[in-house]
Amino acid sequence: MPSNLAAFRDGRSAELRKLAEEHLQHDLTQEERDTLERAGRKVSTHAKVGSLIGLGLGVWCAYRLRSMRLAYFNAFRAMEKPVEVKFADGRTLPVPDLTEQLAPSKWADAASFFFFSMGGLFLGGELGFLSGTAAASRTITKNPKTRERIEKAFKNYRIDAMKQEIKRLEDADKLEELFSPLS
Repeated sequence: MPSNLAAFRDGRSAELRKLAEEHLQHDLTQEERDTLERAGRKVSTHAKVGSLIGLGLGVWCAYRLRSMRLAYFNAFRAMEKPVEVKFADGRTLPVPDLTEQLAPSKWADAASFFFFSMGGLFLGGELGFLSGTAAASRTITKNPKTRERIEKAFKNYRIDAMKQEIKRLEDADKLEELFSPLS
């Protein structure tokens, strides 16, 4: 059962990680590996900062929404409201007081803070990831020779990874083995 969930599968990723490490060690110089590490740190830093900013923005928006809801409710409560409706035939019916049903609740406040925070966290994290990716790309492409060697190493890694996948597919005897979790 655990191998059915992607989070618990580790077989194929360990193989690919080992293959990537081999290509990093054999195809690139120490300076090029340092450049890749710096680029990776930039992506991580931008994503973290973006997530924090997005979280803060989400909490601020939820607070503003809460204060606006409270202001609208206080204005509604202070208004003079009709207490009865008089019809043309002379009949009068009382109008129920809905003030208590329209009052802001703690559950609504908690839900708005939760969802605005999660939305801000997601949006900020994704925008930070995009800006970090752009910064990392500039770091890698700054030196044309480094860029060329990194691209060649990545191309060789992809070729080897595809060769492993082809071998696994060719060795599979049954259809179930093709779609079973990788081990």
